[in-house]
Amino acid sequence: MATNLRVTCLRYGLPLLSLFTLLAIAGCQSDKRLNLSSQSLSGSAMQTVVVVGFRAAITNAEAPELVRNPITGTSFMSWPVPEEVVDWLTGQLFERLIQDKNRHFIPPGQAQGVVESIMESDTKLGIHPMEMIRQVGNTFEADAVLIGHVYRWQERVGTDYGVETPASVAFDISLVRPSDGVILWRGNYDKSQKSLFENLFDLDTYVKSGGRWLTARELSEFGLEHLLGAMPGDPAEAKGKD
Repeated sequence: MATNLRVTCLRYGLPLLSLFTLLAIAGCQSDKRLNLSSQSLSGSAMQTVVVVGFRAAITNAEAPELVRNPITGTSFMSWPVPEEVVDWLTGQLFERLIQDKNRHFIPPGQAQGVVESIMESDTKLGIHPMEMIRQVGNTFEADAVLIGHVYRWQERVGTDYGVETPASVAFDISLVRPSDGVILWRGNYDKSQKSLFENLFDLDTYVKSGGRWLTARELSEFGLEHLLGAMPGDPAEAKGKD
């Protein structure tokens, strides 16, 4: 069952790629989108969430450049990110979200069919990307749509206890309310691991790593934990209340 769920989550295919392409073209949306407080998103306001998942800000065929997040309008220096990394991050994100048994999370595999249907009915690709997100969310009568971008994925060069180049990752996630396109919440994680002597203020990462130099996947797992802990309706917190 878990294997089938993971496969469903990761296989969101060409239709979702088309959605993200539209988002990249559109760039920043209007100023009406505001960041709401965590309190306003707690309880029954976040019962159903469509998890679109991550995309690479830059594909392997492109050169590093400054990229503007098409949802939030913020800019990040970005490098090519492999597709398998994006798929893995999406799977990790979804597995953590579904720990929250009090909410319903629609996996990327289910969102794919809706996007495909919308794209087929809009042969001229004239639909606005935010309208696409809204239609996907509204189809499932969802309270929010969760999407993310990966800007950097640099694997460590070395071992657990000695490196030439440390792991470095950067990604973000955003919650969009489909009823009106408002950004309910957004968060980003931008981390290059350093030794404790280089950065005395990053004791938390040092303790969690056990003093080891982390791989990019291990570092990104810390990042997902951090972002989901800050997101309204923290899945780990909800699980603890069961």
